[in-house]
Amino acid sequence: MQKLHIYVFLLLTFVTNVVLAQTAPSKILIMGDSLSAGYGIDIQQGWVNLLAAELEKSHDIKMINASVSGETSSGGKARLPALLEEHKPDIVVLELGGNDGLRGQPLKLLENNLQSMIDTSKASGAIVILAGMQIPPNYGSRYSNQFKTLYVSLAEKNQTGLIPFLLEGIGGRTELMQRDGIHPTAEAQPLIVNNVLPEIKKVLQP
Repeated sequence: MQKLHIYVFLLLTFVTNVVLAQTAPSKILIMGDSLSAGYGIDIQQGWVNLLAAELEKSHDIKMINASVSGETSSGGKARLPALLEEHKPDIVVLELGGNDGLRGQPLKLLENNLQSMIDTSKASGAIVILAGMQIPPNYGSRYSNQFKTLYVSLAEKNQTGLIPFLLEGIGGRTELMQRDGIHPTAEAQPLIVNNVLPEIKKVLQP
């Protein structure tokens, strides 16, 4: 009889854990820079908040925006382990590298930092999505082209999700950019959501 009670207890525990796993919201961690931190606009108008509102129409999700204006891949790499431990996300979106490029930092450093963040995120059990970035051609065509293809190469190598270019259809359009020519306006934020949403939906549970 005692063995039966133990068996029933273990079965109930298993069923409870399965139910909790099915009902728990999917946690999405955004590791980004000013483009994701809502620089120059109301944070509520930023693409991360708009994305959360759109996803909540059909999914049970919790969005964690850990983006910091001015962040580099080195800073993201340093902050990521603690964030993974605290939030235990199901999906990690890595939107970093733009500031590395604008500062002309070696691409090998950026590649190594992103690879480290991919490895750390995967080891925690999270699905990784890379948000590709591009920099102006005045940094030199060789540097700019290698910068652009770095994200594609990393995504293929690690079999991660990939948003080819976060600012696709936005970058270079003065009416959608703030005066600095770097940060999108509030009007551009829904367009960023359109660039991000398909890749997120690919990996979310239906």
